[in-house]
Amino acid sequence: QVQAVESGGGSVQAGGSLRLSCVVSGFTHTSHCMGWFRQAPGKEREGVASINIHGDTTYADSVKGRFTISKDNAGNNLYLEMNSLKPEDTAMYFCATDYRCGIGYCYSPRCFALWGQGTQVTVSS
Repeated sequence: QVQAVESGGGSVQAGGSLRLSCVVSGFTHTSHCMGWFRQAPGKEREGVASINIHGDTTYADSVKGRFTISKDNAGNNLYLEMNSLKPEDTAMYFCATDYRCGIGYCYSPRCFALWGQGTQVTVSS
């Protein structure tokens, strides 16, 4: 069974930290990109951070300097270290892999075919 399972979400106060993990199993290919996305109630899903097979990373402007994405070499585990959390970071966070587009679209949700079920992050002020 091919699946991605996130963990590590929770409720923290502003300024706190969380570390999200995503375990990918049953996926035998190498995905050019893996990414973290988030979706708040009433808002569209947005890219938070992505990492490609070369280890190159990109971040949304809103999280630069606070979040760090990483993965293992096999691409079976994806992580998101989140520091200095703000109330506006509150959302459901999803990991994504099985990238299907050309180079340069690692931030587009439509380019990923395998998604986790999400883990909730709530930041209180």
